[in-house]
Amino acid sequence: MERNEMEERVIRKYRQDEDMMILIFAQWCVNNNLDPVNVYEEAYPGQRKNEKLNEAIENTALKNESEHISNEALLEILALFDNDTLAFKVAEYIEQFNTESSE
Repeated sequence: MERNEMEERVIRKYRQDEDMMILIFAQWCVNNNLDPVNVYEEAYPGQRKNEKLNEAIENTALKNESEHISNEALLEILALFDNDTLAFKVAEYIEQFNTESSE
């Protein structure tokens, strides 16, 4: 396999994995009664619309039809993609959930 072909395959695989990360984030938001676009915009104010996020939202399941996505799993996935800003925003929501459930 040529170097260019290999590089293209690696890039394609990374993009597929990135799309999966976005879908998992969007589904986690839906499962937790959050609007993924709002959470994303809170993490990245002033950034243009994220088309990949919009596509992922179209592919989310209803909350009652979705598999559970743990908070830890989402944070790990975001960390794998060095998406620290979004992970920090998600962690704030998790902390808020924990505070509300302990009251």
